Amino acid sequence: MVEAGWGLQPFDGPAKPFKFIRSEDKIFPTHRCLVPASEFQIKNGDRRFRVSLEDGNFFYLAGVWRPANPDWPLSFAVVTVPANPEVFFYQERQGAVLLRRQRMAWLDLTVPQEELLQPLPARSFAIEEIAPREPQLRQTELAL
Repeated sequence: MVEAGWGLQPFDGPAKPFKFIRSEDKIFPTHRCLVPASEFQIKNGDRRFRVSLEDGNFFYLAGVWRPANPDWPLSFAVVTVPANPEVFFYQERQGAVLLRRQRMAWLDLTVPQEELLQPLPARSFAIEEIAPREPQLRQTELAL
């Protein structure tokens, strides 16, 4: 396991790094990685939601990485797929979730990537709203 920055360097100049890469029409023959997770978050308007597996297990997000170069550190991006039915209610795409039993198939290419990079079936996720952050109260005076 290594620590890497989230966001790959754009190929064409000083644009923003990209944190996600679509799986459609792409082949990832090398530089695959796993991003361990117990949840991911989605935002819909001003509301935020926590998405976890229904059974409570942790999982991995399929990723790709690039080595460091003089202008950019070792970094990765998450591969995306169309959202599964629960997530689609909030957004059209999501990170490609790999179950624990699929992790080595992603890394060692023993299963075609088209089979792995699929949305999970309906009722795979538990989604709960994250309460908005309470504004922090500041103490402006100190009474002795």
